[in-house]
Amino acid sequence: MSRPFIAGLTGSIGMGKSAVALMLRELGVPVFDADAAVHQLQGPGGVLLPAIEAAFPGTTGPDGVKRQELGTRVFGDAVALKRLEAIVHPAVAQMREAFMIEHMGESLIVFDIPLLFEKGHGPDLDAVLVVSAPAEMQRARVLARPGMTPEKFAHILSLQVPDAEKRARATHMIDTGVTLEQTRGQVAGLVAALREKNPRD
Repeated sequence: MSRPFIAGLTGSIGMGKSAVALMLRELGVPVFDADAAVHQLQGPGGVLLPAIEAAFPGTTGPDGVKRQELGTRVFGDAVALKRLEAIVHPAVAQMREAFMIEHMGESLIVFDIPLLFEKGHGPDLDAVLVVSAPAEMQRARVLARPGMTPEKFAHILSLQVPDAEKRARATHMIDTGVTLEQTRGQVAGLVAALREKNPRD
């Protein structure tokens, strides 16, 4: 059986990627959310808790990983971060594999990967969908978030591939600098076009 057409969905902070992922789901497209998988693995009763606790004692509890505590341990420590990634990444890959098997009969599936370009995920995808909006709109959205400061925002941006480069490397660009209905129309058109590339009986 031929496999589904696999698209990667990405976009910088505040560009509306979560809204677009929801629109895709509403159109019946299976979306694998890498961040949600990590939260599940590290949440209450998560399968990775024993391994994380063994590697970083005191960073887990009944509610799962103590994110702030763990973040403090790995922030700025490349060796500690590698140790954590060695625990998390294989488990996420396993969940992604299970998701693929479950949806093998679909014509189109999407992997929601926030750091798609930063982590070099492009080559194994059939297309890359980049969500983008004007910089001033992005800034307003992000600074409206609780606890966000201009300094934090600047730091997050410094860790991400610039929006202009993402757009240049995209197979398809989804503009969220317009009304929700206009964005929804773009997404619906794109889904129809991608499904056409891989028709199923």
